[in-house]
Amino acid sequence: LSSCWGYRQREPGSTGRGGVWAEAKQETPGQAGQSWGHCGGEGQSDAQLGCPARLPALATRRAPGPREEASLARRPLDSGTAPSCSLAGGDRQRRLEPQRQDESRCRPFAPADARQAVPAQPVRYMGMPWGPAVGGWRGRRRGLGLPPSALAVAAAGLMCTALVAYACWGQLPPLPWASPAQSRPVGVLLWWEPFGGGGPASRPTPDCRLRFNISGCRLLTDRSTYGEAHAVLFHHRDLVRGPPDWPPPWGIQVRTAEELELRVLDDLEEEAAAAAEALAISSPRPPGQRWVWMNFESPSHSPGLRSLESNLFNWTLSYRADSDIFVPYGYLYPRSHPRDQPIGQVPPLAQKRGLVAWVVSNWDERQARVRYYHQLSQHVRVDVFGQRGPGRPVPDSGLLHTVARYKFYLAFENSQHLDYITEKLWRNALLAGAVPVVLGPDRANYERFVPRGAFIHVDDFPSASSLATYLLFLDRNLAVYRRYFHWRRRYAVHITSFWDEPWCRACQAVQTAGDQPKSIRNLASWFEQ
Repeated sequence: LSSCWGYRQREPGSTGRGGVWAEAKQETPGQAGQSWGHCGGEGQSDAQLGCPARLPALATRRAPGPREEASLARRPLDSGTAPSCSLAGGDRQRRLEPQRQDESRCRPFAPADARQAVPAQPVRYMGMPWGPAVGGWRGRRRGLGLPPSALAVAAAGLMCTALVAYACWGQLPPLPWASPAQSRPVGVLLWWEPFGGGGPASRPTPDCRLRFNISGCRLLTDRSTYGEAHAVLFHHRDLVRGPPDWPPPWGIQVRTAEELELRVLDDLEEEAAAAAEALAISSPRPPGQRWVWMNFESPSHSPGLRSLESNLFNWTLSYRADSDIFVPYGYLYPRSHPRDQPIGQVPPLAQKRGLVAWVVSNWDERQARVRYYHQLSQHVRVDVFGQRGPGRPVPDSGLLHTVARYKFYLAFENSQHLDYITEKLWRNALLAGAVPVVLGPDRANYERFVPRGAFIHVDDFPSASSLATYLLFLDRNLAVYRRYFHWRRRYAVHITSFWDEPWCRACQAVQTAGDQPKSIRNLASWFEQ
């Protein structure tokens, strides 16, 4: 019906079923050869569709009387019995023919007197999801939708049904931050507290279920529970520089308590040494227990990698995406629940009085980031904060509030390695509301974790002077500068909580892992690539 009579308005030249649609317009006298649509298509004769066979007969029928003309003139264009040139028979044909005589839009085949009827008006698109309509709700075709009141009633009914189901028969699907089903209990022992001087963990263990939606975790710090642990975490920095208090059979096995006491410097080390001696005379490594190597420093700042034995560890836990347990310094997640940071957290541009800021704690003139800073600072002002180098102390308002007053932040890593993207990007720049200028792995590596329009990479420019020129351009063109914040409409920033989150993620990995054994054959060759 639509392809024959041009019921729906199409763009000029666009194709529909049956042929090319003509532009929807009102016909004037003398345009007998122009029409809203046609019956035949390319390769089809009009006779094949039946239109010419019916329409000539309409001219031989009597013209409608005055009352019928008035009735037809008041009748909406689309009243539920839209004209059709398809074959129809019986009473339906007799009911439709008077309307066809005056409202027919197959102009090339209509008689001359039929063209004296009220001209058809172009179909007006109403923007409804189900397509074109005429005259709003009153003029839409039957069966294509419901009035707003009916839709509201239907929506209310669905809501009531859902609430009844929730109250009587079960719970709705959990929200992203809701607690999942109970998982099997898993014990994870932290052998050293990271950067804790080699002693056991001394602070309270985190609640994985409350903080990270991971249930069934038993986090252990007492080394006497070594035989009960499903996994043991070893922090690399403490592992290579701490006292020789490894678990058996790699730990201390022949030293007596008197020999160990010679190494005691304080009560904490004495306690650690006693625990190591107790383990040395206990059972060997429990079957199925996984040793997890944990490290969040780059290979350039991870000494002693090659001193570790092959097949010593079963899993790796690091910022590397190809780790057995991947825990990045931060990540973006879709905004989907009320705990997301509000979009308004980014300070208004009027509050950004400074141009470029950089917070650095480890100043080394040999580092690539320091050399690049010297080049960039010759062309644009860079305010440096920190205890080393030319830096000044961070104001009492805090790092985030300080950086928020700047348009750009230098997220320069201390070394360039695969996936080594630290809090300098996630916390100091993105969370603070400054556009990050990054120096680290290549752009393609950054784009695995951050939208390409959310940061500026130093590799995009042939020199530091050209980068400075671009930063000054953005400073003068705020409309272009604002584009670097478009990602905030869809994403929020998650900052990894050290060391609670890696601990809980290790528990989660044990819960979901199978029983297939695995060991790291050459840890150094993998991590240093």
